[in-house]
Amino acid sequence: MYEDEAVTEPKAVPEPQPLTQFLQRLTQRVRAFDRRRPLVWDVLVTTFFVAAALVDAGGGWRNVAPNTEVPGWLVFLMSMGLSLPVLWRRRHPMAVLTVMVATALVSSWSGAMLQAALIQMLVLFSIAMRLPLRTLGRAGLMMTVPLVVGAARYPEDSWDQQIIPNLWAYAVVALLGIAVRSRQDYTEALVERARQLEVERDQQAQLAAAAERTRIAREMHDIIGHNLSVITGLADGGSYAAAKSPERAAQALEAIGSTSRQALGELRRLLDVLRDETPTPAELAPQPALTDLDQLIDGVRAAGLPVRTTVQGSPDSVPAGPQLTVYRVVQEALTNTLKHGGPGATATVDVTYGEGGVTVEVTDTGAGGSRPSGKGRGLTGMRERTALYEGTL
Repeated sequence: MYEDEAVTEPKAVPEPQPLTQFLQRLTQRVRAFDRRRPLVWDVLVTTFFVAAALVDAGGGWRNVAPNTEVPGWLVFLMSMGLSLPVLWRRRHPMAVLTVMVATALVSSWSGAMLQAALIQMLVLFSIAMRLPLRTLGRAGLMMTVPLVVGAARYPEDSWDQQIIPNLWAYAVVALLGIAVRSRQDYTEALVERARQLEVERDQQAQLAAAAERTRIAREMHDIIGHNLSVITGLADGGSYAAAKSPERAAQALEAIGSTSRQALGELRRLLDVLRDETPTPAELAPQPALTDLDQLIDGVRAAGLPVRTTVQGSPDSVPAGPQLTVYRVVQEALTNTLKHGGPGATATVDVTYGEGGVTVEVTDTGAGGSRPSGKGRGLTGMRERTALYEGTL
């Protein structure tokens, strides 16, 4: 027997603490404000550091300075040199860092030891976010110089209390800047990819629309062109026979009506497909097939063109798409013979079905008529149709 195993329910994910939620919202708001008003944000940050530098210059620097005899005016200038350039950290980060490093170098050499590391880390973060890694490396080396100078001039506990902690802080800030830049690059890449996909989607839609217009134009040309040619031939024959044989004229009129109804039916099916937003494959498949060739040829014969046909094989193995293509090619060829063959023209249609497909040969004895021709769209349409199924015309 199998023993029932105890089913353990998945542990619920703990909800964020109120303090965490508050910090997340605060960070999001600060970032949003920075994106909307970067200049205002830079002014606020610069004002904060200037105020802190002035407070430090007012006397706080003496608590950690190895040399408390530095003139006040020099301390003030160094404080401004460390804080005011923050305003331009976005546009010229390396220039701002150069000014700060030079000021920090004077501070270290004089023994004032102003708190320059924190302000420099802000600029270092901007460099890590915006500039290449090689530039970031140069910035790190520049920031190390004042630390080494101060440790060499005032070596008491400088390595343990100044250089090593500051170097660790610089490394952490640089890594944070690189991480933020990588995330921004990834987000921008996703946005660009989405834009490219949207462009490709629009292009595909335009190509699909153009292909659909071409397909509709071919169908309209084949349906209207052929049936109008048949109707014209029947009308000419009916008018000629009206005086001598009313019975044959009536047959011509009946054939005109049948041909017109057939054309209207095909046009109606085509328009129904255009109206339907989600047509089924059966609805999209055009109606004429190879089994309808006899009806097509009978209509052409009724219009006054003698047509002889020979068929070898069966169309059962031919898919619906190629069947429509063959039907339309035969239809267009016979239509051209009707329009341009002239008096006494005859046509022959030979259809051969094989394992590799179907072969159709349409020939006529027409010498060409004097009626104006169109723009050759029929031949172009036949070539396009056969090319869809790797055929040749």
